[in-house]
Amino acid sequence: MKLLVVVFVSSLLTLSCANMDSDTIGQVAGILLDPSGAGGSTTAPSNKEVSLGLKESLSKGVASAVSQLSQTDGFLKNQAIKVLFPPEALKVESKLRSLGLGHLCDNFVVSLNRAAEKASSKAGPIFLGAVKKMTFQDAMNILLGGDGAATNYLMKSTSSEIKKMYNPVIGQSLSQVNATKYWGDVTQAYNAIPFVKQVNPNLEDYVTDKAMEALFAQVKVQESLIRKNPLERSSALLKKVFGYADLKK
Repeated sequence: MKLLVVVFVSSLLTLSCANMDSDTIGQVAGILLDPSGAGGSTTAPSNKEVSLGLKESLSKGVASAVSQLSQTDGFLKNQAIKVLFPPEALKVESKLRSLGLGHLCDNFVVSLNRAAEKASSKAGPIFLGAVKKMTFQDAMNILLGGDGAATNYLMKSTSSEIKKMYNPVIGQSLSQVNATKYWGDVTQAYNAIPFVKQVNPNLEDYVTDKAMEALFAQVKVQESLIRKNPLERSSALLKKVFGYADLKK
């Protein structure tokens, strides 16, 4: 049977190679011959391989997530995670825009997202510390736990530490990017309107929570990629470990 598959792949690649480079041909052949991504082997990985494979995949996912979020516009230009006015202050935004003070609102929103972007770069070391402490049982639970298992592990292992670290960083960032000043301008303008109920939500807690939500959401995206797409398994170890997980579904 395998010989027939090899002949089929060979024929297919012969017809298509004019439009493919050598790397692409190799990837296509590998997928057709071994759709599980397990490198052609159904041998269960050793305990050490499972641990090393999960640590490699988590380190890769964390690095990618942190890099994407911490770059300029990592939050601001991503509508899925963009930090907007606090829910309890939406009436402030609506009222100010109706009065022609939209520029105050725009400045404030930009500054919130800049603060979140600055803080995101700090998460990497905390995540990697949790990855290093992972036991074999943790790794096996993550491997066979399905999509989101790795993200849930990191949430349980790091959330309190990340929040403790993020809060002062967010506070400092809010000041550095003038968010505190812009919020002062916004609330001062709004609270000066006759008969309105004055508002002043805690910006540090709000932006910290939004930044953490986005961070874990992005880690989950990276986790899903490596679980679902064999081409994301960039080493023989990842192919073997996640190929084994595929067979166990």
